[in-house]
Amino acid sequence: MKLIPSPSIYHFLVRVGIWLIVATFIVGIAGCGEGEPEGGDYYNLTIASTYGGSVTTPGESESWYAANTTVELLAETDDHHYFVNWTGDVSNIADVYAPATNITMNDHHFITANFELDQGWYYLTIDSTYGGSVTEPGEGYFAYAANTTIDLVAEPDEHCRFVNWTGNVETIADVDAAATNITIFDSYCITANFSPFAGGNGTAEDPYQIADWYQLDSVRDYLSSHFILINDLDSNSIGYTWLAGSTANGGKGWRPIGTQSYPFTGTLDGQRYKIYDLFINRPSQNYIGLFGEVGVGGIVQNIGVTSITITGYNYVGGLVGYSSGTVSNCYATGTVTGESFVGGLMGSIVYGTVTNCYATGDISAHVDVGGLAGFNDHGTVSNSYSTSSVTGNSAVGGLTGGNSGNVNNSYSTGNITSAIECAGGLVGYNRGTVSNSHSTCSVNGDYTVGGLVGWNYAGSVNNCYSTGSVNGNLGVGGLLGVNGGNAYDSAGAVSNSCSAGSVTGDYTVGGLVGWNLNGSINNCYSRGSVTGNFRVGGLLGANGQNEIDVPSTVSNSYSTGTVTGNTGHPSVGGLVGQNWEGTVSDSFWDTETSGQSTSDGGIGKTTAEMQNIATFSGAAWNIIAVADSGARNVSYTWNIVNGVTYPFLSWQS
Repeated sequence: MKLIPSPSIYHFLVRVGIWLIVATFIVGIAGCGEGEPEGGDYYNLTIASTYGGSVTTPGESESWYAANTTVELLAETDDHHYFVNWTGDVSNIADVYAPATNITMNDHHFITANFELDQGWYYLTIDSTYGGSVTEPGEGYFAYAANTTIDLVAEPDEHCRFVNWTGNVETIADVDAAATNITIFDSYCITANFSPFAGGNGTAEDPYQIADWYQLDSVRDYLSSHFILINDLDSNSIGYTWLAGSTANGGKGWRPIGTQSYPFTGTLDGQRYKIYDLFINRPSQNYIGLFGEVGVGGIVQNIGVTSITITGYNYVGGLVGYSSGTVSNCYATGTVTGESFVGGLMGSIVYGTVTNCYATGDISAHVDVGGLAGFNDHGTVSNSYSTSSVTGNSAVGGLTGGNSGNVNNSYSTGNITSAIECAGGLVGYNRGTVSNSHSTCSVNGDYTVGGLVGWNYAGSVNNCYSTGSVNGNLGVGGLLGVNGGNAYDSAGAVSNSCSAGSVTGDYTVGGLVGWNLNGSINNCYSRGSVTGNFRVGGLLGANGQNEIDVPSTVSNSYSTGTVTGNTGHPSVGGLVGQNWEGTVSDSFWDTETSGQSTSDGGIGKTTAEMQNIATFSGAAWNIIAVADSGARNVSYTWNIVNGVTYPFLSWQS
């Protein structure tokens, strides 16, 4: 028989119960290169053995033999073991109970030599979890006589700790001690368990405890587990230089926890502790923050990240880059920079929730950049705020750059600057719902610039107000820069809202809305001064647009601010600068305070008339007089102290 030189040898260990079956295969035999020999009848013989011995003749292998060849078999035992039998395809073995026998090859055969321990001897099988090893007696399979006591020593890796022994631990002296012993009365399988955390077991009832940067870094290896922070982490905490400082990871700083493929879906409760000095410099990478991505079901709560310096590309946030989970009672302070979907706390919220959170610092990006979140994509932001300064080119907002979800009971302060479009004190670009919220931000941009929302495109704004100054070029408003939609989307709608900040622009400039472009405005007012060139109005710069057959409506609204425009241009009005086939109904402006006696829509009234309930009740407003400015009757949309105040919305405090 010709053998191929240098055959490939493969060894396989198969564990069955306490048995370890060792199978060895040799590929490359008998005269034909790889595969079955050529010419005549040849059969394959594959030999394996269980733990406790080995087949020495012809060896444990896969070999080809000519038909009717008789092959000698010899099984030899290890210490404290005895041969039991041959099993498998044994029909042609002369004696299946003899360790020395033979087999006649007239078919393919797979046979196993079986061994067992001598009477009074038992197996001890030892292994360990990640984070350490068993150094005495080692790890693997061991044979011991009954009543033998074996020393056990488990040694954790650096930054890890021993937890306990598990398995058949009935005869271990102390299952919680790394150095202990076990007495052998039977065959046992035991495991030494280690943890990279300060305590806990990762369950909701007993979460892993995080006390240093190494333990925080280990969260990435247990993405669905539960964690708590048990102290503050800062630049003096163990592991900072190697993991989160400016020289960590080759100058890239912290490596975010959770990726798009493997998001964090567990829980982290900071227990109101803080993480200081987090540094990330990964300008070409996406999903950047303390957490790169928090997936559906993931929860991050009760934690602050402060004095942060973070740079990424897309989906960049001080706490989370991209979240479809729940973030609550969290905050971030510092500097965050990126390309798009960049926020002080969150880069992007995608069907997730953010509650009772805030951010403050300097936030900058090109597109979709916000003081709290870069973009809210069908998520919910509630009871949250930002005091950040935000800079970008498009969709720049004090709270969120873009919004297609819900923003409720939230506010923003600070400075907002957009080089191009969609700058808003609270939201840059809105296709969702904004309610019960406000902004005091100073907002600067080029076009579609608003004190609350830059462009409200098929979105809704309700029970909101803004007080900050607004400066821009085209489509500039104290509350909204542009409000509208088109024939294929629902129209933008603003109701029960008001503005009080000064507004400055070039054209289509309004105290409340710069341009109501196929949208609706109902029960709103503006009291801020308005300055522009043309299409300038105390409430609206322009209303309607005659190329699209979608109505632009204004109802039950008023303005009182000073209106200043190009005196030689007709499109300057006390309420509306220019009305393009839109409708203005039951709405008024103060001819005395505005300095304007005309308007392209609405009815001019004196200050005394604007403070008289008869003016508004006669127009069927839902209004009632109250005793003083501190009184409220919320059963009505509008309240007024008759003869003393202008109408105000009943939800206002």
